[in-house]
Amino acid sequence: MSRTGYRLRHIVDRLAPGAKYFEPLPALNRVLYCHEGSFSVAGQQEETVGEDRAWFGSGSVEVRAGDAGAVIWRYELADTDSPVKLAAGTGVSSELTLESELDGPDPATDWILRCDAVKFPMGGHAFAHVHQGPGIRCLREGKLRIETDGGAKEYRPGEAWFEPGPEPVVAKACSERCTKFVRVMVLPAELRGKSSIQYVDPDDIDKPKSQRYQHYVDEPIEH
Repeated sequence: MSRTGYRLRHIVDRLAPGAKYFEPLPALNRVLYCHEGSFSVAGQQEETVGEDRAWFGSGSVEVRAGDAGAVIWRYELADTDSPVKLAAGTGVSSELTLESELDGPDPATDWILRCDAVKFPMGGHAFAHVHQGPGIRCLREGKLRIETDGGAKEYRPGEAWFEPGPEPVVAKACSERCTKFVRVMVLPAELRGKSSIQYVDPDDIDKPKSQRYQHYVDEPIEH
């Protein structure tokens, strides 16, 4: 894919009980994942999102925390020249944790934004693999070691990382507890409802896999 001027962002918004953004978030393709608490979103219609659930939208949106407050992982696909919008308000804090420039998506073709979670048992691992699109992951629980040609790094809860897609990755979970991360990927539309993973070694395709998946969002991107 040729570079088309998109960035994928991961922003963490923390809201006290009942707190809301002073201003609506601008129109963007985005996923709001509820890491803690609950929140409501008011766009074309109001929806309530509980813990470990996600919401997708492409228009402007107002957000208000529930009675226990909320920690929101905000994933946004934006034009390169689109400024980062940090949330503001009484009882609201906002932090950009990661931003990566993308090769794609090509506006001439159809794409989806997928949000899902990958869960590993204690000591679980994923064989060397690639994906058919880029994405940002954030660890929710446990510890995870990611190995690539560029080296290896261990991630802890709240830490985010970017994977471009075609670069082979091996994932190894800790042995002390179960591990889970939440990711948002930009994928070709024909993968809607289908796995994006491709194993590097064909012999690994039919081997038992320790990772399990939890699906939240699989929606078309509006260019």
